[in-house]
Amino acid sequence: MGLFERVFRGSDEMYAKAEADVNALVKELGPDAPMKMPDTAYFLACIYAYIGKKVTTVGELQAALADVKALMLREPRTHSIFNSGVGTAIAAEMIEACKYAKTATPYGEKDDNVNYHGHFSDAEVRELGVPLVTGDIPGFVVLIGPAPSAEEAAETIKGYQSRGIFVFMIGGIIQQARSQGIKMGFPVRVVPVGEDIWSVGHIISLVVRASMIFGNTQPGDWDAFMDYTFKRINAFVNAYAPVNDITVACGAGAIKLGFPVVTNDTNDMWRVPKSLIVYENTKDWIETSLEARGIKIKVTNIDIPVAFSSAFEGEIIRKADMQIEADGSRVDCFELVRTKDVHEIEDHAIILEGKDFDEFGVGEKITFSIIAEVGGKNMQPDFEPVMERKIHNFFNCIEGVMHTGQRDMIRIRVSKAAFEAGWRAKHFGEVLYAKIKSEYDAVVDKCQIRICTDPDKCKELRAEANHVFDARDERLKTLTDESVDVFYTCILCQAFSPSHVCIVTPERLGLCGAVSWLDAKATKQLDPNGPCQIVPKTRCIDERLGRYEDVYEAVQEYSHGALEKVTLYSIMEDPMTSCGCFECICGIEPVSNGVVITNREHAGMTPLGMTFSEMASMTGGGVQTPGFMGHGKNFIYSKKFMKAEGGLGRIVWLPKALKDTVRDKLNESAKELMGIDNFADMIADETVTEDAEELMNFLTEHNHPVLQMDPLM
Repeated sequence: MGLFERVFRGSDEMYAKAEADVNALVKELGPDAPMKMPDTAYFLACIYAYIGKKVTTVGELQAALADVKALMLREPRTHSIFNSGVGTAIAAEMIEACKYAKTATPYGEKDDNVNYHGHFSDAEVRELGVPLVTGDIPGFVVLIGPAPSAEEAAETIKGYQSRGIFVFMIGGIIQQARSQGIKMGFPVRVVPVGEDIWSVGHIISLVVRASMIFGNTQPGDWDAFMDYTFKRINAFVNAYAPVNDITVACGAGAIKLGFPVVTNDTNDMWRVPKSLIVYENTKDWIETSLEARGIKIKVTNIDIPVAFSSAFEGEIIRKADMQIEADGSRVDCFELVRTKDVHEIEDHAIILEGKDFDEFGVGEKITFSIIAEVGGKNMQPDFEPVMERKIHNFFNCIEGVMHTGQRDMIRIRVSKAAFEAGWRAKHFGEVLYAKIKSEYDAVVDKCQIRICTDPDKCKELRAEANHVFDARDERLKTLTDESVDVFYTCILCQAFSPSHVCIVTPERLGLCGAVSWLDAKATKQLDPNGPCQIVPKTRCIDERLGRYEDVYEAVQEYSHGALEKVTLYSIMEDPMTSCGCFECICGIEPVSNGVVITNREHAGMTPLGMTFSEMASMTGGGVQTPGFMGHGKNFIYSKKFMKAEGGLGRIVWLPKALKDTVRDKLNESAKELMGIDNFADMIADETVTEDAEELMNFLTEHNHPVLQMDPLM
């Protein structure tokens, strides 16, 4: 029959299924019934991206069938085979959309060890932004199964996990993974998408939205989408035999996007180097796939009895599964990095004071402190908190370990499974030593780790650590935009958003929330030619707006000419661009003349009549959108937040969970800047209203300062 015919037959089968489902849906619900995928501002993303149409009703979905059919032309064959593949993916999205027209949760609630995941929200797409940019997630694999055995399925999934690869699963391999006890879900980066091959539409939807969110790719621009997916999204497919014709057609679509397909099906398959790879030894697929997509994995060998990978960062250890817990809110616990003279340090020494984990009872709460003593000729005390913040990421990459918090408010849980595998206190030291030496080798020559589980000693050490933390806080208070000589660029996100440039200052961290001024300073020292470069601040044009000639030159250079001007303190005049992985977004609320802020975790409506996804669709991709701005959570209480437009007094609405998170520091800043006590209580949230008119009533009742401010527009 030949490969071309298999693609065309598969495309026809997928289209026929989509046509039947859509026509049945029209008959059941009527053409005017609403058609919307949940928690997205991008409609049916595949149709929107490749056909350029916004589907909002069932009738519009039916009308789009003709556009999909047009993509499946047979001539010229070498061109149309790949277009047919894309059309197949769009048809798959239509089949899945029919389910969502009837209910927002066709697969049930998101319990991925029980149910399938289905549709990915815009928030989940953005959540992938930072780890994709930093390389914590080097790429994606779509496993279409079943594998030859359940044991091999588990081995392959864990193999990809150990390399940090995000795993999507479709079909029988999901049940194989469940039978082997594989933990699944978006947080642990192993996602059972759906049972049927048309659930692949959700993955393509995620991919094209990433292109629109991070790359500002415009709907209907095929060349831009193909260029973006090929150059910036490291994805590939593993399809186990027997591969049916519909899956073959989906594979053609994957290859069109630049994603290699590896299969052991030899039935009418043509080998295409780097694109279609027929490889019968499925146990070697991991290295074959990574090589085909050009993914190079940096492996840090750590002598520990469990796996270490970014794939475990979202792992939750339930109380019933917990062997031991350290909780700084109940007992004396902390983590600290201290600079020492190199002569005081024995490199790779791991010193335990107190009992080891096997000397405690199951489920016991213990005191726990860990101090990393580092030294090197280029080491600076300012780098200590930078390294400390990374401890959270380091420890969360350990299989069977959960870590939250920092300083003396940490919480660490070790699972029974990790303990039974041999996990002991010294292994925290092994992880911390290995990661500090590998990630900070430019400034750290020697490192030793001190661990303590003795209650009396931990109490004494915690008091000493608190003196260090207090001294640092006083030092940080003096780090204002005015007190430093330079700012820094951060272009990490250009891996996905080619024209975006962050300007990081002491009072405005990167919009992802992960890069502070000290982080940028350390990054410059560690990697002189890397993403963070010095921006002098010698030529100030307008201090109120935060206009600097030096900043203009930096954004022009590092955006490759896409940007000309950026102000640091204004949301209205040349605001800073966003890449799409921002923690929060604020937008003007015209009735009150204030701004509404929402965050990625908040799925509800705002008084603007828009959700986070809808607000975020108005910015991102490295474009400037006056009146809207992406930013980090900590910027909300910065004294430089919207300084040019009146500052914190413009904030009129926040989601309650976010408001509670920033409440204390927001109140502190408001007291200093405006002389207002308990300012957070003047800010509405979703428990008060999501309506603009009711918001005005609330602001009036609470005498909110925005009512006395000049109009924003």
